[in-house]
Amino acid sequence: MTVRVWDPLLRLFHWSLVAAFAVAWLTSEEGQPLHQTAGYVAAGLIGFRLIWGLIGPRYARFAQFIRGPAAVAGYLGAMLRGRERRYLGHNPAGAAMIVALLLALSGTAFTGWLIAEPTRMAMLPALPGVVSPAFADEENDEGPRGEAGEGAIEELHGALANLTLLLVVLHLGGVAIASLRHRENLPRAMVTGRKRAPGPDDIA
Repeated sequence: MTVRVWDPLLRLFHWSLVAAFAVAWLTSEEGQPLHQTAGYVAAGLIGFRLIWGLIGPRYARFAQFIRGPAAVAGYLGAMLRGRERRYLGHNPAGAAMIVALLLALSGTAFTGWLIAEPTRMAMLPALPGVVSPAFADEENDEGPRGEAGEGAIEELHGALANLTLLLVVLHLGGVAIASLRHRENLPRAMVTGRKRAPGPDDIA
């Protein structure tokens, strides 16, 4: 017996974001308009997810699945012992990954937006401390509105994109582990929206 868990809009968001990030990544070295378009699509999808996380159905809402650090650590510890419980919605580790991915993607999209139009750099009062030292010794450093500032933002954009890719790989690993441990195809569930009905020891 199966039950409906993921609503159609959440599933559409998920796979659309996968496609947008893949296109943006594959065109990152080309400087093509397609890269920028994919970035704008990703940003729009993130905006939708933030809204849907507040007003969407039960399992789409942040309040339903986001837990504190202690819950995440406890779940990861149970995973290492092979004793983690099955969650009908997102488990605590998966929820933490969702937050991390949304933050990394948001930062990637925002820095990409700044790079797309140099005049937007004027919005920045100063470069973040973790970025500016790399350019502190350059001659004719013009700060956030100059070439050094733009280069720093480009470096940050690339670093955030690489971080996002790393998180995606970790996410896929977590999905694979959960699918094997709980004997259900989680990628397919994100296509159909349905999962196995909760058992006595599962958390619905």
